Amino acid sequence: MNQLLRRHWLQAALIGTAIAFVGNVQAQNYPSKPIRLVVPFTPGGVTDTSGRLIAEQLSKRLGQQVIVDNKPGASGNIGTQLVSTSEPDGYTLLLGFDGTLVINPHVFPKTGFDTLKDFAPIGKIGDAVLILVAHPNFPAKTLKDTIALSKTERGGLSYGTSGTGGTPHIAGELLRQKTGANLVHVPYKGGGQALTDVLGGNIPLVYTAIASAIPHVKAGKLLPIAVSSSKRASSLPDVATFIENGVPDFEVNSWVGLLAPAKTPRAIITRINTELNAILNDPEVKERLNGMGITASPGTTENFGAEISRDLAKFGPVVKASGIKAE
Repeated sequence: MNQLLRRHWLQAALIGTAIAFVGNVQAQNYPSKPIRLVVPFTPGGVTDTSGRLIAEQLSKRLGQQVIVDNKPGASGNIGTQLVSTSEPDGYTLLLGFDGTLVINPHVFPKTGFDTLKDFAPIGKIGDAVLILVAHPNFPAKTLKDTIALSKTERGGLSYGTSGTGGTPHIAGELLRQKTGANLVHVPYKGGGQALTDVLGGNIPLVYTAIASAIPHVKAGKLLPIAVSSSKRASSLPDVATFIENGVPDFEVNSWVGLLAPAKTPRAIITRINTELNAILNDPEVKERLNGMGITASPGTTENFGAEISRDLAKFGPVVKASGIKAE
């Protein structure tokens, strides 16, 4: 019996060693051909633009072309599912977006993928800070006054976002739940139209990415209420956070990052993470990302994975309490 057990343990050890050896050999020869980076959205948006920048830089550092492949549809679900079922060899990567990976699973009946089981996090690229803005003639000038005003308005205060189930919508609903603010969501087909309406005075408030709001805030055409990051945004340092305004633990950022199919060799994940961090620490890349409204966030695969898990758990109750469903 003892001999049989020893034989099983030996076989298991040999198999584990063989797998590790194969993984290391793959990593040493990696990459030996072009890499596909799937972006689950149409060309031209901030997510796509940031992905193309990273692909360009990775191509230089890895010595193989990283080709962006746009696979839009179903709020990012189609392209994300495609990567989840791809060969785990490091030659198909995903430009992951928070809305798709940590919000869609709560909003859609089926996404076609399991965020925690189907992917191996590589590293976060960066965070896009969100901001609540109002028309300059809006009677409330602070978050406290905005919340108080919402409670006196029959029917509440309307706030616009880029669409149902997006990160700005989730942020608005979380604010409503944490403060009791009487806020009413107005979904638009894109953040541009929402901004147009708040600039024209057709809607009092808009929750949006800070990059699109900055020019209007600096021109005095929009009134900043608060930013949803844990610290003030470097691009608008005079605008306080929700936390500073008395809403505890209120941090909602829209992020992008790189992921690979689950079971991709660890050595390959580590190699890409190392190159990604080098890229994100480059001053020129930081500046280009900042111009897109994204703050570069180099870090470990473990930290990125932990953040994905936290956000997935955090947004579930918000979606459920709000009754948000995919349109």
